[in-house]
Amino acid sequence: MEIPGEYFVRVILVILMLGSVLMSSSAAEPQQLNLMPMPVSVQMQTGQLVIDPSFSVGISGQSDAQLQRAVERFLNDLRRQTGMPPLDMKVTSPVQAKLMVHREHESKAVQEVGEDESYSLEISTAGAKLDAVTTLGIMRGLETFLQLVQTTSDGFAAPAITIHDKPRFPWRGLMIDVSRHFIPLDTLKRNLDGMAAVKLNVFHWHLSDNQGFRVESKKFPKLTEMGSDGLFYTQDEVRDLIAYAHDRGIRIVPEFDMPGHSTAWFVGYPELASGPGPYQIERKWGVFDPAMNPAEERTYKFLDSFIGEMANLFPDQYFHIGGDEVNGKEWDANPNIQMFVHAHGLKTNQDLQAYFNTRVQKIVSKHGKIMVGWDEILRPDLPKNIVVQSWRGQDSLAAAARQGYRGILSYGYYLDLMWPASRHYAVDPMGDGAANLTPEEKQRILGGEACMWSEYVSPENLDSRIWPRAAAVAERLWSSQDVTDVSSMYERLENVSRWLDWLGLTHNSSYGTMLRRIAGSNDISSLQTFTDVVEPVKDYTREEIATVEATSLSPLNRVIDAARPGSDTARHFADLVDALMGDQADSNAKQEVRTLLIRWRDNQANLQALETQSFLLREIVPLSRDLSAVAATGLQALDYLDRGERAPDAWATQQFALLAEAQKPKAQLLLMIVPSVQKLVEASSGQKAPSPQK
Repeated sequence: MEIPGEYFVRVILVILMLGSVLMSSSAAEPQQLNLMPMPVSVQMQTGQLVIDPSFSVGISGQSDAQLQRAVERFLNDLRRQTGMPPLDMKVTSPVQAKLMVHREHESKAVQEVGEDESYSLEISTAGAKLDAVTTLGIMRGLETFLQLVQTTSDGFAAPAITIHDKPRFPWRGLMIDVSRHFIPLDTLKRNLDGMAAVKLNVFHWHLSDNQGFRVESKKFPKLTEMGSDGLFYTQDEVRDLIAYAHDRGIRIVPEFDMPGHSTAWFVGYPELASGPGPYQIERKWGVFDPAMNPAEERTYKFLDSFIGEMANLFPDQYFHIGGDEVNGKEWDANPNIQMFVHAHGLKTNQDLQAYFNTRVQKIVSKHGKIMVGWDEILRPDLPKNIVVQSWRGQDSLAAAARQGYRGILSYGYYLDLMWPASRHYAVDPMGDGAANLTPEEKQRILGGEACMWSEYVSPENLDSRIWPRAAAVAERLWSSQDVTDVSSMYERLENVSRWLDWLGLTHNSSYGTMLRRIAGSNDISSLQTFTDVVEPVKDYTREEIATVEATSLSPLNRVIDAARPGSDTARHFADLVDALMGDQADSNAKQEVRTLLIRWRDNQANLQALETQSFLLREIVPLSRDLSAVAATGLQALDYLDRGERAPDAWATQQFALLAEAQKPKAQLLLMIVPSVQKLVEASSGQKAPSPQK
């Protein structure tokens, strides 16, 4: 029987509770399927396939270098995951292999949107078989196999299972901005490994902005000589990363932002700009006035030569021109541009940008590419083959689809906003305004991209800002639309997060390293207790409440830079509080809640020694005191509940005021246990907390 979507997730959880799934012939302990993204359909079988040093892979039919490398990479990952000796596990003949791989034909030399990524995986106690139409499908199936391998009481094993799988959307991307903070190649490569592991297939490389131009141009060398601070990728390095990504089934789409977000272009080539200059690399964040001059033919001559050079460097069919957030101030102040506007019958700056986009689109097309741009490029006079990337939402995406344009969604997937995984997970490209599209219009929605803008990331903390939340976005773009169980998502996300450690991602390992530097000590237990229950402020609040304006030269070495976007500890605490307050109060949950509250109440005393010896901890002292006070409030509420007494009104009023104060950001951090403690106070007092003042 095939079990699709969310229903499958629920069935598996129930079966696990009954202890009857994934049982080997020797009665091994039951184990959960920690698959992410969740496959389209799964059939559970009886037993498991043992993974031991004799494990081997055979390739039936024709093979090619890309497929061979994919299999070798799979074996290397399996060796790391199991700790098996490197001389064991090998590629052998299909007759002898434990895993037989069969592919109908090789993938295209230049990967295309919509290329077949489907696969079928059958695992029995005797062996396994992986079938796919293309090498891409084999890659996706091998990643699923790796996720299935678990540590059991009898050794490493994968459950007997049959999976048929394919992606829901053909465009499943991750954008990384390397302009505001430069990200070296080794960091990008390990993130490509993470993308491949969760079946993302587009790396959108944001390569230029006001803060830096990051790719070598041999035709226009001053772009990097003067506009990069010496931090850029040579063309050979770009080719190396493209090959690395291609081997993992990932397309690389370059973005060179124009006509705005382009100050770094003008440092070396001021003649492209609409204003008089002089120009220098921007160190701050925001929307700046400089923009390319759309009234000068030399602008288009320059872009024709530059785009031609980059089109030869980047093989992908798509070329991103940015096109967002042009404020038009330089255009308004330039008499020659205003004369041009009137001479061409243009009424607004939006009309002028549309003229620019039309000219650039023809250049992009001339060099064999398809233009991609942010929402602002959408105008009905552009060819229907362009792709609109929506940061404004599904309504904007749907509007493009109704006009005949293809689109990808990034609204709701901005990882830099520090939203929890559940919030990203709830956003669907086919939701809201896109839900009522016709079947033909829905086909124009290609998928989506998670975005990591880099104002507050460095090579050190980049991984922790992307992972594991990007895996939740990956599931939204791969799996069926009805796979929406948040509890299941978090349970599987926790396992996938640990699994990504094997690939070299540093989202977990960098945490302790950063805390040790902040503390100036190897004993970080009290600091970690504090940091585990705080999160960075959300959206753009970090900039809005900053006491000192951040720049690209500001060190990213504060607690906010180490704190995780989502506090698993606070989320677990919230679940415990809900459990103890349920219809059938959970005594174990109550005891665990009390234990945690005592730890947090006493933590300030433990943290004081570190606070006096590290200047980086001074700013968190008020919030650390809040944690202690909030925990004490929670313990008092528990005492009232334990005694069956109603807490006095005056006490409740006082605690609600304390909690409201503790909920305010301090050191640009949020104390995430406050809402759960508020529930305890409400339950013990029979009162509702006052609504926050606006």
